[in-house]
Amino acid sequence: MKTSVILRFVILGLLWLGLVGYILAHTKFTLYIAFVIVASAIIVFVPMYKKYVKK
Repeated sequence: MKTSVILRFVILGLLWLGLVGYILAHTKFTLYIAFVIVASAIIVFVPMYKKYVKK
């Protein structure tokens, strides 16, 4: 894997973690919030994984 691809994953991962942290800090944790977090991770990271890693 190229360094640029790794850097993309790291930047996107940090941004996603920051947004998840913001959601968890400002809302009450419920099953719906857990679903939103998992769904957002799938939406963000699965297409990148398929494009760059699974070649």
